[in-house]
Amino acid sequence: MSTHNACVERAREAFSRVFGTRVTHAASAPGRVNLIGEHTDYTGGYVLPIAIDLRCAAVGKTNEVRPGWRVHSADLGETVEFDPHAEPDQLPGGSWARYVAGVAAELIKLGWNPPPIELCVASDVPLGGGLSSSAALGVATATVLESMCGRTLSAVDKALLCQRAEQAWAGVPCGVMDQMAAIMSRQGHALLIDCRDLTIEHVPMPSESDAALVVFNTNVRHALAAGEYARRRAACERAVRVLGVKSLRDVTIARIDAAATALSEVERRCARHVVTENQRTVAAANALRSGDLAEFGRLMSQSHASLRDDMSVSCQELDTLVEFASACEGVYGARMTGAGFGGCAIALIEPSKCASATETIAVGYRQRCGRDCSIIPARASAGACPVTV
Repeated sequence: MSTHNACVERAREAFSRVFGTRVTHAASAPGRVNLIGEHTDYTGGYVLPIAIDLRCAAVGKTNEVRPGWRVHSADLGETVEFDPHAEPDQLPGGSWARYVAGVAAELIKLGWNPPPIELCVASDVPLGGGLSSSAALGVATATVLESMCGRTLSAVDKALLCQRAEQAWAGVPCGVMDQMAAIMSRQGHALLIDCRDLTIEHVPMPSESDAALVVFNTNVRHALAAGEYARRRAACERAVRVLGVKSLRDVTIARIDAAATALSEVERRCARHVVTENQRTVAAANALRSGDLAEFGRLMSQSHASLRDDMSVSCQELDTLVEFASACEGVYGARMTGAGFGGCAIALIEPSKCASATETIAVGYRQRCGRDCSIIPARASAGACPVTV
């Protein structure tokens, strides 16, 4: 059974058990892996993610009897009740349910008037792994609510709504890449997103006979991750103000160097990463179009070095995975993916060398870091969709 169907069935079974009735609507949305283009989405740059075949399902029905909304997590075994008309500080604090409540509240702000609803969610996307479990949850919720309300949003409007929900109701200062990838991805393609004007291009991925993409989850999430992400974003915003531009898309390395005395060391390094990462992302999309996997892998490796040395968002566990991957025969390239400080690394590998390289990487990681990494083969998959029940 595909992860899409498995998640829906798991959510459906939990819904029937908890609420004692059958669902009438269902939807699922994918996690994502960002191939290259990290910490560039919130600075108006380029990103190149793929949706992966790990998904979050949301199922539910209206309930005209009860006044409030009830949502249940099949994974956590928790049920939360909330009022979607409440303000963010009145919603359940520190809870997965804030993502659901935020989407509902943002739809109400648009003039939608959904009746009281009961929902159940289930996900195969690892929590805290840098594979965007939160965007998958928000987009799955928005998609099932569209179906239940008999209305639809444009793809861009839905992505922006889910971004607002995550920012305002979950307190995460995220860019819009994750939501766009979860909504707009196409099977067998990467999604090149211009985060300044939100235009997209579907770029064909290599066939499975030409290359395998493998995700290595460190199974580590350092406690400083959220705060450090916010600090890096703030450093980029300060650099924009000092440089007197609208975004770091408008900056060259020469201009950053010329303003070195006006920028702090952190601001200078963050700005340098963003400028060079945008260049790498555009070049990586060109490499995919031409089938130049060696060049694509070289750009992946450069990206990791920049994230480690300039953006300073890597960690020992991620560096270890990339180091062992880079030393393996048949590995085109490897890099961390996601915001950093734990989560996942990815490697692009020749199919004939994939098994041996994966084993070498896993063994090396275990020996050096004293823990196992999770290994997830990744394929470019389709975006969110309603499910017939």
